Amino acid sequence: MAIIDLIQLPDERADELVRRVPESGSGEFKLGSQLVVRENQRAVFFRDGKALDIFEPGRHTISTNNIPLLTGLISLPFGGDSPFTAEVYFVSMREFTDMKWGTPQPLAFRDKDFGMIRLRSHGTYSMKVNDPQLFVTQIVGARGAYSTGAIDDYLKSVIINEFNDLLGEVNASLLDMQGMSLELASTARNALTDDFERLGLQLTSFQISAITPPDEVQERIDERSGMAAVGDMSAYMQYKTAQAIGDAATNEGGAGGAAATGAGLGAGMVIGQSMAQSMGAAMQQKPAQAETAVETITCPNCQANVVAGSKFCPNCGKQIQTATVTCPKCGHQNAVDAKFCVNCGNALAG
Repeated sequence: MAIIDLIQLPDERADELVRRVPESGSGEFKLGSQLVVRENQRAVFFRDGKALDIFEPGRHTISTNNIPLLTGLISLPFGGDSPFTAEVYFVSMREFTDMKWGTPQPLAFRDKDFGMIRLRSHGTYSMKVNDPQLFVTQIVGARGAYSTGAIDDYLKSVIINEFNDLLGEVNASLLDMQGMSLELASTARNALTDDFERLGLQLTSFQISAITPPDEVQERIDERSGMAAVGDMSAYMQYKTAQAIGDAATNEGGAGGAAATGAGLGAGMVIGQSMAQSMGAAMQQKPAQAETAVETITCPNCQANVVAGSKFCPNCGKQIQTATVTCPKCGHQNAVDAKFCVNCGNALAG
């Protein structure tokens, strides 16, 4: 096994979190070897599965001064030139901003307007390694390389669990949630902070791109907004009827005669229904009108029916005598020229 004198990782993949040198097995190092750590990197020395030290960005010479634990782990029979086996994990400390999350299955939500519905949601988040040694020991283990794809599914499951709990505490309607996106995202980020820190990670940002209902609930929302836009339904139907009649009249006899006839028939049906409803309402009102009908008398000149108490006939204009004859039997007031009482039929004196 060749001795590694220069330890470095000059090239990182875009999604790479950790890479070990060497990627397979342990490497042969010696005191005096050079370790180069670039900006946004940290190097963690491991020997026999134990983390020895963490190196910050810069050039470092491996010695017992910067890795004191090596003194008790290796022998120095050749003045410090004795090789020793170890692994170096280069950890990327940069921020990963291309992380995405989403609900694979709809989440149950108790909506105050629509009742129990299911919602889907998705968004983005950013994270970075906060504790290199903890992340390597807890997550990476003995792998030679570790990328964001390896931990993506696990982080998504953590986010979905916290987001589901968050929805259970929201007492609002789906219609209000778009205006609450920033508040919900901030609350979710605070709830997820501890979950990420336990892995040696830091959640730097969290965004909610959309919260969407199932298609059937979306149709109900569209119907409600459409009804609100129409306003007065009666006035709207009158307008549509008049428009249909106008279109039928304009297109009559042209190339679209068949379509115009259909439109005319549709308009006629709407008008017919309106007339039927009006006639039904009028028929219901007739009994009430009959009950409130006033008493009438006959005009002595043209024999027209005139409201009792009128001074002139509305038909011929002649003055109507207001004198009456009292029935001696029942006391009913009869017209002055009446021969019999209209109430009891008793003969009246001529």
